[in-house]
Amino acid sequence: MDSFIGERLDYEMGWEFIMAGTSSLHTYADASGHHQRVEAHTNKFFDLFKKVRDRIEGDGYCDDHGQWRSRRFHVKQQERRYRAEKLTMFAADGHHVSYTQNGKTDTYPVTPAHIHVLDAFYKTRAMPLKPGDHFTIPVFDSRKSYRLIVDVLPKTVKLMAPWGETVECVIVKPTLQTAGLFSSNGKIKVWMTNDARHIPIKMSAKIKIGRIMGYLTSYQPPTGKHT
Repeated sequence: MDSFIGERLDYEMGWEFIMAGTSSLHTYADASGHHQRVEAHTNKFFDLFKKVRDRIEGDGYCDDHGQWRSRRFHVKQQERRYRAEKLTMFAADGHHVSYTQNGKTDTYPVTPAHIHVLDAFYKTRAMPLKPGDHFTIPVFDSRKSYRLIVDVLPKTVKLMAPWGETVECVIVKPTLQTAGLFSSNGKIKVWMTNDARHIPIKMSAKIKIGRIMGYLTSYQPPTGKHT
């Protein structure tokens, strides 16, 4: 995870042919590991149809054996009339999580290998990601404990990066069992640079009324330092 500290990704989000809003993903170090923050906002025009003001924060660390461990996952969603705040806390022993929503807390069993979906995103980026790859990552999200399936499609494509260079990209298709930002059914594709950085250049998420697209507009490379 240290290789991503200080990185910031900014996106323009579009619905079909309409520019819908912006999203950002920032990773930095904290006192006990790493912290991630995702924010998504629709613009004034799209607010008329589906106003989104979402914020997700995730905390985690790598243990002495180099294994990814999650500590906290906090979601605040405002999507049209829908409001939700969800907090997942991963126990230090790695064998259970507490999940709080609408003032009610429940406990669920997991294994030490289970992580939250933001950590799973970065763990995926840290892998080799060769065309045709297939692997799973144990995750816990929104009361569900499951194995996130990740497929790397067999072909690569070339896309224009925001820094003015054409780059080769692998297409990564995670199969989520829970909804996420701008996505109502977990169907997502991510186009990542075909190099060690695996920078997400483009994203696609299926929703009930079409498809949301995300296009990287600016990239701040990792610093490896507290920011």
